[in-house]
Amino acid sequence: MEPVEKKSITIETTIKAPVEKVWSYWTTPEHITRWCQASDDWHAPYSENDMKVNGKFKTTMAARDGSTSFDFEGIYTRVQLNKLIAYTIIDGRQVTIAFSENGGQTKIVETFETENENSAEVQRDGWQAILDNFRKYVELSEKMEKLHFEISINASAKKVYDIMLEKEHYKQWTAVFAPDSHFVGTWDKGSKIKFLGTGENGEKGGMVSRIKENIPGKFISIEHLGIIQNSKEITSGKDVEAWAGALENYTFKNQNGGTLLCIDTDSNKEFKELFMDTWPMALEKLKELCEE
Repeated sequence: MEPVEKKSITIETTIKAPVEKVWSYWTTPEHITRWCQASDDWHAPYSENDMKVNGKFKTTMAARDGSTSFDFEGIYTRVQLNKLIAYTIIDGRQVTIAFSENGGQTKIVETFETENENSAEVQRDGWQAILDNFRKYVELSEKMEKLHFEISINASAKKVYDIMLEKEHYKQWTAVFAPDSHFVGTWDKGSKIKFLGTGENGEKGGMVSRIKENIPGKFISIEHLGIIQNSKEITSGKDVEAWAGALENYTFKNQNGGTLLCIDTDSNKEFKELFMDTWPMALEKLKELCEE
């Protein structure tokens, strides 16, 4: 491929959130690690950020299957709170990000200089995908809170993954959520899947979802699309506003010959207390099944 001429590319998005929140989520490492990826098969396992002129930043970006990773790092040249960020990437390229609020919404305009290894189109698409992912993350946080659970299991990641998804075992470890808990569908990437059971009120229902990503023994991401009531799928309207777009992610990490299983799940306020009680119990049951 011939060298690509260096030039500037501008991308933008508008986020339904005030600029103070947008700025915080853009600049805080705790949040950066949750949105800084262009696709579901990548993630940002580490970030550090010294948010001041001459301050340094670094975000590790890695393939979820462990095949490759790199550090995106640089130095800030301008910082105006809630208004402007400018920095120089370690390879010398310049980036500016402008923030402006209007009517409770925040517009981000980001301009970056291209590198010479990939086409301008590929670079534009990649940077825009990350920006779009940031917008979704911020907007979802307006109605959702991300909960984190984890457990150490004395079994390989492959075994934990296999047992977790196997139909009969799935019924056992998720029974704490509903005694007749089960799923209908497949765990293949992109496929539709239903999670069903009977609630405390005796009503049968559940969630209709899709598998956003599935890297065996590494990572699973479930996107909830709507709810199921009386065998009917409801994916639009007020009844599903609280759930549409919510994610339920499973990360399998090797740990001294065993597995650290991490759950990151979105929850609205109504279900937070229930999840805080039931997820630890569900994971203990899964651990028991895997260590038998």
